[in-house]
Order: sequence, then structure tokens, then C-alpha cells
Amino acid sequence: MIQQFSQSTRSHDELLALFPPVGSQIDAVIEQIHRWHPPVSVRLNIRPADLESLVWSCDFCAEPITLGPGGDALILDSRSSDGPGSHTIISHRHGLAERIRPENSGERARALKIGKMY
Repeated sequence: MIQQFSQSTRSHDELLALFPPVGSQIDAVIEQIHRWHPPVSVRLNIRPADLESLVWSCDFCAEPITLGPGGDALILDSRSSDGPGSHTIISHRHGLAERIRPENSGERARALKIGKMY
């Protein structure tokens, strides 16, 4: 299913990018994955701006956060040890580090560094 989410288009090319013809091969980014119950539900995003830099809301502060290269997001996938299902939480790197107990400095340091390329 392709949803527009109340976005208006300014040109025919932009409309075609949002609603490609059936059978077209397109680029997409994974926007959300839900695994509460089988089958897994995956939401793909084909908006041209989001292919460059996907912006989502932080689950702690609700401020926008950039996922992907150059962004400051951490995506946490929590799973139960006693059954199926999982939950995804998206957080600002510093916001998560601040919520880790101060005496757990190793985990705070890892939260600030994980996934960074330098």
C-alpha cells in the first residue's frame, strides 16, 4: 500500500515519484519494522527527500532526529527472553546516554560511540 500522508505534489514528476507505475523498480528506505506478531510488518518510504536523509521523532523527547549517515539517532530493538515479539525505540544518542545510570560509565560511553565512523 502506498500512502501519501497529506503531502501535496508540485509537479507531475514528483507525483510519479510518490506513486510509481505498477511493476516499476524503485529505491526505498525502511521506515519502520513491527514484529509483535507474525508476519513481520515493514513500512517502506519512497519519498525522494527521505531517501537522502530520513527524519523521525525521538521516542523520548519527540524532537526530530536524523536516521542514517550523519544523523545522531540510535535505534534500539528490544526483545523478550521468554517469547516472540520485539519493540523498536528511536532515541537521540545523548538522550539515551543521559538515561543510563551514572555509575555505568562504560555503557554511557558505548551509547555515545556505537555506529559512529571515525
